[in-house]
Amino acid sequence: MKDLPFDGRITRYLEDELPKPLRKEVETADKDQILSNKYPYDEEMDKDEYETLYKALQIELVKLQSWVKNTGARIAVVFEGRDAAGKGGAIKRLTENLNPRGARVVALGKPTESEKSQWYFQRYIQHLPSAGEIAFFDRSWYNRAVVERVFGFSGPEDRALFFRQAPEFERMLIADGIHLFKIWLTVSRAEQMRRMLARERDPLKQWKLSEIDVEGLKKWDSYSLAISEMFARTHSAEAPWRVVRADDKRRARITTQQIILSAVEYDSRDERVAGPPDPQITGGPEIVPTGDG
Repeated sequence: MKDLPFDGRITRYLEDELPKPLRKEVETADKDQILSNKYPYDEEMDKDEYETLYKALQIELVKLQSWVKNTGARIAVVFEGRDAAGKGGAIKRLTENLNPRGARVVALGKPTESEKSQWYFQRYIQHLPSAGEIAFFDRSWYNRAVVERVFGFSGPEDRALFFRQAPEFERMLIADGIHLFKIWLTVSRAEQMRRMLARERDPLKQWKLSEIDVEGLKKWDSYSLAISEMFARTHSAEAPWRVVRADDKRRARITTQQIILSAVEYDSRDERVAGPPDPQITGGPEIVPTGDG
């Protein structure tokens, strides 16, 4: 295992610590099989069906960006979720055919010492969209609510302040005219394990792994508690969370595109394509599976 990143600790976790029923699911599942018994479909979306709908949605996204540019609209899309839930992949498919001059991906690293001394939201503000822009946040200010809590990077007082300020911060963005989307990708524990193993074993995906990802495998329950509190404190009528059940990457990617397209009245929208997404795949926080999903 010395040839694997982090000395093969992901594989060792599977073999030594993952509950045996989940380990059996991961080790015996077919490639296209959905591992979660709480997911509404048994297999992933048919490839031909996916590609046909995906192409049509890409055309709608180009229309959306044209409308954004012509009207000076501003769209901010926050992507959060479990590790390996598919945030990066969903963002990649959203931006694939957009003009990068008007569609930015924001993926911030660790805060600098200077940023740590600032108001918590300050470093995110400079990345908010200007007129005619769409900004996709690959993780966001919600680091404080989940990752920082799970790993002890911030204390209870920091989080209490965050939960007082976050809803007001988002109301201010919306009141100023920004179209704000908050999307949470949820994935079952078995599926997360399968994807983490794939990253560990594929040289082209190993760059996606970090110490936080590896250690996070042991903290499933701690993450669940943090996620529940985050939803309870920041899900509102003005700035709701849209949860996407992401065990099937194809359905998740289609759904994230439809969430945005169906909510914006852009010019020449094709309602047959950009209509509401599958309600079995997306909804509010209440659709997050309990337990291991």
